[in-house]
Amino acid sequence: MRNAAEPAFLADCPTRLVVEILSDKWAVLVIFALSRQPRRHGELVDLIGGVSRKVLTHTLRRLQQYGLVERHTETPRQVEYSLTGLGRTLVEPIEVLTNWARTYGGAIADFQEAAEAATSAQSRAAG
Repeated sequence: MRNAAEPAFLADCPTRLVVEILSDKWAVLVIFALSRQPRRHGELVDLIGGVSRKVLTHTLRRLQQYGLVERHTETPRQVEYSLTGLGRTLVEPIEVLTNWARTYGGAIADFQEAAEAATSAQSRAAG
């Protein structure tokens, strides 16, 4: 029996492109930040903790190239970003993933800490 996911592994499969786009944590956070309303660059920097202005600019441009975000310029100093219709289709899946992370993120962090502690203990025992 063939696996239905097999075509997703092909280099030219659109699924692979989407996974590549969404595997960028900044892209997902930008889409989620724009899910409620259009925002200016500075608002996004303030809203998304840890993103630099340069990385945010790169992420916004990349999302524009994929048709997920659009840039609106009223004056050179007043630029807003918003989701396109296509970008809005990602809001629900991202909300589902966010809810999953809220529910199970602590368990993942616990497993990660336990794995790090075990690796550290093995290193001490070997050294």
